[in-house]
Amino acid sequence: MSTAAHRRLTTDAWESLLRSQVAVMRELQREPFFKELGGSEYDVLYNLSRCPSGWLRLNELYDNVLLTQPSISRMVDRLESRGLIQRKTPENDRRGVLIGLTAEGVALQKKVGREHVRKIMELMEAALTDEEMATLLELTDKLRASVAGH
Repeated sequence: MSTAAHRRLTTDAWESLLRSQVAVMRELQREPFFKELGGSEYDVLYNLSRCPSGWLRLNELYDNVLLTQPSISRMVDRLESRGLIQRKTPENDRRGVLIGLTAEGVALQKKVGREHVRKIMELMEAALTDEEMATLLELTDKLRASVAGH
């Protein structure tokens, strides 16, 4: 393959990946469950719900969500004011702050999460076979690992 053809294939593949993600996110955002809790807000609650201890430092949360550092700080403030997350000082580091879900945050994350998964399954199953989804997962994991290794 020529350099020009390779360059075109690379940019076309990237654009396709990006546009697919945007199309799916736009479809998800039309759903009533995202009126109650936006996609970025859900991302924060979801990541906190997956943490075994139930608590993450702000920088750990930042490493796992799709937001910039200033945006995550503002998001945490908004979610805290809504009573969905809480902060506490770790016993071993009085300068640090841990962030965790409140009972209300857990309940809302589960409620929205069930609908979110239902809609994702509807969209993915309409377009891809199980084998294709496994291949997509393998390829996106490979890309993410390569980027993380740089």
